Amino acid sequence: MEGGKIAAIGKIRDGARETIDADGHIVSPGLVDAHTHMDAQVFWDALGTCSCWHGVTSVVMGNCGFSLAPCGEKDKLLVIRNLERAEDISPEAMQAGIKWSWTTFAQYLDAVDRLPKGINYAAYMGHSALRTYVMGERAFDEQATTEDLQLMRDELRDGIRAGAIGFTTSRTSNHQTPDGRPVASRIANWNEVRQLVGVMGELGAGIFEIAGEDTGAEGARLDDYLARLKALAVESSVPVTFGMFSSRRAPNYWRRYFETADETAAAGGRMFVQVHSRSLNVLLSFETNMPFDRNPAWREIRKLPLAEQEAALRNPETRRKLVQAASERANNEERAVGAEARGANYNWIFPLDRPTPPYRSIAEIAAAEGKDPVDVMIDLALEKNLKKFFMQTLVNENQDHVLEMMKHPRSVVTFSDSGAHVSQIMDSSLQTHVLSHWVREKEALTLEQAIRLLSFVPAYHWGLKGRGLLREGNFADVIVFDPDRINPQLPELTYDLPAGARRLKQKSDGLLATVVNGQVVLRKNEHTGALPGKLLRGPMAQA
Repeated sequence: MEGGKIAAIGKIRDGARETIDADGHIVSPGLVDAHTHMDAQVFWDALGTCSCWHGVTSVVMGNCGFSLAPCGEKDKLLVIRNLERAEDISPEAMQAGIKWSWTTFAQYLDAVDRLPKGINYAAYMGHSALRTYVMGERAFDEQATTEDLQLMRDELRDGIRAGAIGFTTSRTSNHQTPDGRPVASRIANWNEVRQLVGVMGELGAGIFEIAGEDTGAEGARLDDYLARLKALAVESSVPVTFGMFSSRRAPNYWRRYFETADETAAAGGRMFVQVHSRSLNVLLSFETNMPFDRNPAWREIRKLPLAEQEAALRNPETRRKLVQAASERANNEERAVGAEARGANYNWIFPLDRPTPPYRSIAEIAAAEGKDPVDVMIDLALEKNLKKFFMQTLVNENQDHVLEMMKHPRSVVTFSDSGAHVSQIMDSSLQTHVLSHWVREKEALTLEQAIRLLSFVPAYHWGLKGRGLLREGNFADVIVFDPDRINPQLPELTYDLPAGARRLKQKSDGLLATVVNGQVVLRKNEHTGALPGKLLRGPMAQA
């Protein structure tokens, strides 16, 4: 490796400044995660955790319409409002951890460029930030005027020229502000979306990512939405991408989106689908969130310190009342959105005893032991002083569908949401899950197939030239791992964010070394002190 790039591959006779003994290990390109929300975290976490602990050397942030720019410091609370509930990022952490030094998106990219970084970052411009930058408070209530739209187009054009990887938006009801209102991008009409995507079409650069509309599983609304997506991709010549899951409530819903991607390609457009590598699970615990939190009988107890909650649950009379209350659905409970904990369906709640499947549901345990499911959860939690994790599965329940989506030629395995939902989910390990579960345990993918899905394919789709492939002259982003040991560890809860805010963390076993731009950043997943990461600018800013 020389100058951050791969100098030679094969038998090397020359000496080296540093060597890694990779005997018995796999040497692979660094992995790429193209769906993260590390826009805020990059300012206080130089290393890039938890992604870096799972072989990821490059990420794309700013998904779903959420970015920190454009926005001046005086208006930063508007951006924080968009992020706080929709992405579960602590406002106190953002206030304490971000040193605001930009207004425009180009200035934001320069600020990220200056930061010490362990891994590489590319950044989208988010629609919600763009709207609030131009419209202020009106962005949360009003349609854009002709003047508003022109100002948005101008700023997006400048951002793409400065190196934004693309533009993102959200139109899903899962994205709300803390007071239950839609985030700013959801107020925009489709013409506004078309006009902004059209800017990238005019420039011939940039990718459009969308958190899609709530259409239902079938019918006219779905047909209309998919037709608009296809038309947008074909007419603008801008690549269109979005995330997709299978659901037990509509088992074949996802197939319509893949069919639309095929139809779009046949019509001359480009569309690719972001998929996960396992079920999407909310991580429940008494230390974070539980399905009973909104239940009136539980609400006050759940506000107590953990030790006092434990004492209450060990009191037979108090526990009896709480178990009874948890079994009764309260009509006045607020609806959960996004990755927030749902009311309990015990067939889809599992004790998290091991990092990969199979799992046994609370309903199965309750039936075997002749107990109430709530009693089972309490007993298991008390064994760990209420620090036990449970998984509440939201989507991707059918693992055959998950595998089929992963193998589809128009899919990209990504979607960790790293940097967001920090006390709700922990999906930064989706890559090590592929290598441990789908390759080693299930033998459903070869190691070569898996590495290609996790490195070259996302690097290609997002235009990260020189990455995702080990080749002379490419950037030296490399991981070295033991295929027999690679495995995600169990997650843990920590309070290491700015202002002492909490987050879930998860490391992995089996990674011998992680190399970024020719420097060893991690040895056995411990930081070496090197911070060689770079800002990866889009094509219009690349020399």
